[in-house]
Amino acid sequence: MGPLLVFLFILLMIIGIPIAFVIGIVAMIGIINVPYIPEVTVPVKMLNGLDSFVLLAVPLFILAANLMNRGQISQKLIDFSLSLVGHIRGGLAHANILVSMLFAGVSGASQADTAGVGKILIPNMKKQGYDTGTAVGVTAASSTIGVIIPPSIPMIIYAGLTNVSVGALFLVGIIPGILIGLSMMVIVYFLALKRDYPTYQRASMSNFLKQFLNTIPALMTPVILIGGIITGIFTATEAAAFASIYTVIIGMFYYKTLKLKDFPKVFVDTLTLSSLSLFALAAANALGELMSYYQLSLWAEQFFANNISSKWVFLLIIIAFFLFVGTFMDAIPAMILFIPVVLPVAITFDISPILLGIITIMTLAVGLVTPPYGLCLLLAAKIGKLPIEKSFKSVMPYITVVVVVLLIVAFIPSIAFYIPEMINPSLF
Repeated sequence: MGPLLVFLFILLMIIGIPIAFVIGIVAMIGIINVPYIPEVTVPVKMLNGLDSFVLLAVPLFILAANLMNRGQISQKLIDFSLSLVGHIRGGLAHANILVSMLFAGVSGASQADTAGVGKILIPNMKKQGYDTGTAVGVTAASSTIGVIIPPSIPMIIYAGLTNVSVGALFLVGIIPGILIGLSMMVIVYFLALKRDYPTYQRASMSNFLKQFLNTIPALMTPVILIGGIITGIFTATEAAAFASIYTVIIGMFYYKTLKLKDFPKVFVDTLTLSSLSLFALAAANALGELMSYYQLSLWAEQFFANNISSKWVFLLIIIAFFLFVGTFMDAIPAMILFIPVVLPVAITFDISPILLGIITIMTLAVGLVTPPYGLCLLLAAKIGKLPIEKSFKSVMPYITVVVVVLLIVAFIPSIAFYIPEMINPSLF
């Protein structure tokens, strides 16, 4: 039965069935054909998979991101980023990357970054003389930082799966996210020199201070969120709720760009995006029961024990595997399905769950810009009206950067753990 289910999974993917429904269909058919598991297990497991306080953070962080976009707070971050890096050759592209890093500190959702920032910057970059490929590629690629720099929705899901500290995962994501952003800016700089992309006049100190003071409420959000989680003031879910409330307050009463009439659209967008992620998670939880029946975890552990003796080889296999999985599956169902399989093996190789977590999340982030799934790439290509083939070609240099930083983190983990261990060694 196992090979038939794998064939069915691949077939449904090929004919274009959404991944969440593919997982649910395969789980249902598989469990129906197992004599010792009642059919009611499927809905029960799906409901149990969503019965978690931690998972409330998913729609709440998405809500915060949508409120930022609707309240034009993204524009404030863009203006501040331009005052910092606009004078560098290719300044608008640099600002695109920098604002993604700042946006990542609030939303935890790459798709919201692509949609919000892309709608503003892709048309502006094209007007400033950037080719469409660069505008789309930079926007899509930099959006992947959203799930690496904390807060991060995939990190929250991973923490729930493995019972590791959310605060520890958040801290470990800081350095890799910054390294990826800075490396992308290096690529943009040399590309800008080659193609003579425009610059902005260097911002005066008074203008910079004006932009900084205007952006302080938005910039304080990640500081409050991460600081609160690390110090134990609030949980990840409470932090997500605070982020939403805080964004409403600054959007309505400080910037005065968020109106009551905006809320219905914000709520609909939030529910739409959240439901996709959470349904995929629920379906993956049901499929996980079927995988447990076939003892895939035990099979994987025995396979690696008999064939792989080096933890470095194991890490390379895990990276290659999740790079492949990420091309057709979102990070959340991918982790639900496969982390319970690979985590016990990782522990036998003396790889900490936190290191496995950041490696997995960074690897699956690449899938956001690789077809056929590549949701961030699809969104950016749609905004820029560029065929997906050309969009993928434009994003390739930035994918290379993410993979290089990923390998550095995997093989020299002390780089990612250095500052977190200084801040709060007890978490590790």
